[in-house]
Amino acid sequence: MTPVVMTDAALAVVLGGALGLGICLLLTLSPRWGAPTLARRIAPYLRDITDPRGITPGHAVRAIDPRSLWSAAAARAGHAMGGSLSIDRRLRQAGRVTDAASFRARQLGWAVVGVAVGGVAVVLLVLAGRVSGALVLLPPLIGLAAAALYDFALSRAANARIARIEEELPTVLEFLALCLAAGEGILDSLRRVSQVGAGELTAELRGIVLAVGTGSPLSESLTTLSTRLDIPALSRTIDQLVAAIDRGAPLAHVLHSQALDAREDAKRRLIERAGRKEIYMLVPLVFLILPLSILFAVFPGVFMLRLGIG
Repeated sequence: MTPVVMTDAALAVVLGGALGLGICLLLTLSPRWGAPTLARRIAPYLRDITDPRGITPGHAVRAIDPRSLWSAAAARAGHAMGGSLSIDRRLRQAGRVTDAASFRARQLGWAVVGVAVGGVAVVLLVLAGRVSGALVLLPPLIGLAAAALYDFALSRAANARIARIEEELPTVLEFLALCLAAGEGILDSLRRVSQVGAGELTAELRGIVLAVGTGSPLSESLTTLSTRLDIPALSRTIDQLVAAIDRGAPLAHVLHSQALDAREDAKRRLIERAGRKEIYMLVPLVFLILPLSILFAVFPGVFMLRLGIG
């Protein structure tokens, strides 16, 4: 395909896109597409002669709803990218209230935007005269990159919130043990900590206090929190606390022991992080400083040998 033909095709894409955008803007002023028929509107009031879904037999006309089409496309994309269990777990760990379907819909939207940006970039490159067959791969690659970045942002938010909860866990447990040692009950201690604290874990404790206040058992609320966040240190602490509540064991001693274990885990994670940082520090040393040192040591001798001196 010659550059002239590619330029004409790019101009056709630009003009066609402008025409399509104008038509869409005009259609937004028209009555709603796929409006429900009279049968669908009166069916909910005549359920004795219709099916449970409220659709008259023989008149089951399916309206075209853009939202339903987008939801179906998002569901298919989510099924192609993998199950929703990992998405649900990371959404809960990140503290977001959306579900996996909404996340997949937004991820699909980012992918569509990426494809559109890639298409615009291809058109601009063709108009600039930089014609290449590899430009066809640019829009899908940018779309996949946008979807992957959106998923990576969720993973990073979940990991950051998990790190904050793990950092708050020893302090919260020691505060709870102090309140229990002072003579307060476990629910009063949780309420006091949730009112005084201002972190991610204390916000979750406020949810537990609210759930218990509305009638949920304390053990069940704690177990639900452990299952929802799925953090090993917190799950281990909650399991020990629930077992102590069921068996009548001294809770202050249990919380003190769990606080010590949490601090040991934090110390271990800090040592592991320091070890990784040491390895990262070797990268500029090996790839920048060491080659320059070798160059400064070897280059004068090579230069002298070329000149025939010495």
